[in-house]
Amino acid sequence: MSERLQPGDTAPAFTLPDADGNEVSLAAHKGRKVIVYFYPAALTPGCTKQACDFTDNLDVLASAGYDVIGVSPDKPEKLAKFRDKESLKVTLVGDPSKEVLMAYGAFGEKKLYGKVVEGVIRSTIVVDEAGKVEHAFYNVKATGHVAKIMRDLGV
Repeated sequence: MSERLQPGDTAPAFTLPDADGNEVSLAAHKGRKVIVYFYPAALTPGCTKQACDFTDNLDVLASAGYDVIGVSPDKPEKLAKFRDKESLKVTLVGDPSKEVLMAYGAFGEKKLYGKVVEGVIRSTIVVDEAGKVEHAFYNVKATGHVAKIMRDLGV
């Protein structure tokens, strides 16, 4: 089980491929706040709802100084299908090795339909301009989560 991040922790650095195979790094966003959200799988109902919610609110979040990066264990080809099928505007990156998921405490034991399984823990980490964790939300719900984050951030 990976350690969960706490506010004030330094956000683990990462560089991962996006839907087009281009490298996306957290360091490239220094000076802006970044919402890094972790989801189990592209092209599934809950993850689609969440990605669409972030896309629908991207302009509002961007004007409040936030960039959004979605991380899943999917390969770039699947992310591209997901983006194109749902007209997503958020940056989606793949972490097939699950190293970043584990570094952020977003992979481990969870309950799924009453059974304990190992997998992606739906989580959202808000990183400030200096690369520190501002908020860490774990075991979030796909539906309504973006609205809740926006309320919590005062956006």
